[in-house]
Amino acid sequence: MRDYDVNETVEQPVEMRGYDRIPEMELKQDYKPKKQEILREYEILIRFLSVGCVVKVGCKEIPFRSVKEAMEELNKYVDNPYEEGKKWHELFNSED
Repeated sequence: MRDYDVNETVEQPVEMRGYDRIPEMELKQDYKPKKQEILREYEILIRFLSVGCVVKVGCKEIPFRSVKEAMEELNKYVDNPYEEGKKWHELFNSED
């Protein structure tokens, strides 16, 4: 077997091992889990207070001044967990 010099130019093209065969469209698409998969990901608990409530999603707790506001946000999340989850992740990560 021949040793190659790092500065030596390789004359034969390097095989991409299948990556060149993946259509460009597939490379650009993000995996989007199904709605039910996302909803099962985190346990959701609601703790009602004298005024408002706290919604716990996974390890995060979100206080709301009113139960109505909490239910509106929770309904948005249940209706579209992928987009709403991205919104909340950005909010949580921006405060670190």
